[in-house]
Amino acid sequence: MDFEVACTDGFETVGKKIPERTTPIHAGKHDITTGSSTYDLATGLQYGVATGSKQLVKFMTEHIQLIHSPPYRNWQTILSAGNTSAFEIVLRMLGQTGEHLLVEQYTYTTVFETGLPLGFKFAQIRMDKDGLLPEDLDHVLSTWDEAARGGKKPRLLYTIPTGQNPAGMTQPLPRRQAIYRVAQKHDIFIVEDDPYYFIQMPVYQPGATTTTTLVTSVEEYAKTLVPSYLRLDTDGRVLRMDSFSKIIAPGARMGWVTASDQVIERMLRAHEVSVQNPSGFSQVAIFKLLNDSWGHLGLIKWLAHLRGEYTKRRDALLEAYDTFLPREIVSWVPPTSGFFAWISIDWKQHSEADVKSTLQIETEIYDAATKRGALIVPGSWFLPDQGKGGMEGVFFRMTYASSSFEDMREAIERVGKALRVIFQSETAGMVESRL
Repeated sequence: MDFEVACTDGFETVGKKIPERTTPIHAGKHDITTGSSTYDLATGLQYGVATGSKQLVKFMTEHIQLIHSPPYRNWQTILSAGNTSAFEIVLRMLGQTGEHLLVEQYTYTTVFETGLPLGFKFAQIRMDKDGLLPEDLDHVLSTWDEAARGGKKPRLLYTIPTGQNPAGMTQPLPRRQAIYRVAQKHDIFIVEDDPYYFIQMPVYQPGATTTTTLVTSVEEYAKTLVPSYLRLDTDGRVLRMDSFSKIIAPGARMGWVTASDQVIERMLRAHEVSVQNPSGFSQVAIFKLLNDSWGHLGLIKWLAHLRGEYTKRRDALLEAYDTFLPREIVSWVPPTSGFFAWISIDWKQHSEADVKSTLQIETEIYDAATKRGALIVPGSWFLPDQGKGGMEGVFFRMTYASSSFEDMREAIERVGKALRVIFQSETAGMVESRL
């Protein structure tokens, strides 16, 4: 099996175009026998162990130690078939039918699609610009009424702390520490879903030029990242889910999970009767890439390169926001991580705000944008009941993950036109005449 990967030496270029250099990689059938590698196709394509290959587990365990350095001894890492699969297994092994799962006020839709068939209910925790509010988490748990809530006090908190999906915010260190203290107070187990952890970016500065960070050591790079819950976990109450989807390839369908050895042992048993182990082809390819080609420093150089590229994309989308969205109607907080930029609509300015629900106004905006050829994701889609029980606000998620700069700019211009027409702003007539 032969393929080519990016040569990370080129990523040391600062402020210049990245050279398009590649390195060939060969994965042979008998690389172990010939001594050219510690992992090969003959091994990788056999029935594997439920932890994932010992060779790749070793590399990812070293990676966790270098980046997160969990503060207790008996932690372990296991490979997963991606975060969606890992999360479903986590719910089965740590939760029970009828229980409530603590989630952010708006969260990743797959959480509901996974939890509802398993009989889970959801207890939403309010958010602000820094993410989940620890005081609201504490209030919900301290005042939990089993009869009124229809279930026992929750034991699991699911959070996306970095580049939250859909709202884009990143919990700063003091916020994470406060949430961890609440978890200790109420004996809550934290499920840290962090696929965007390495897409942490500098604060948005309009007109600023993005440069690629010069990386000389893994340790120095790790210091630039907000510490994870795993790094704060002195009790063994955090299960961290990482994914190759956002940093290597979503088609690999592979990630890694880190938690205490007791939890990992249970996950291993769950793997034995479900996914068994991730794809052998994916394991071999990623091992050859990470261990035999890049190494830990090369991986970090790649991640720093991704940070620079996604910063450019984020800036392009936010510049389009600044140019085309009506500030008297729309507000947003520039994200510092992840793929998403969340906008808030001042729905009370709608001419029929006194007779229309927030869900109806959201639908009107969505339909108007869609008719103009711009697809934006309504905030109601990220609620357990999709907004049918009422919504306090109107929000939309937009992404800068893959569209060209030109397409993003055109899409936001169309959204801006739709909003001005709907909210009958002073320029509505002029804008409509150009449609």
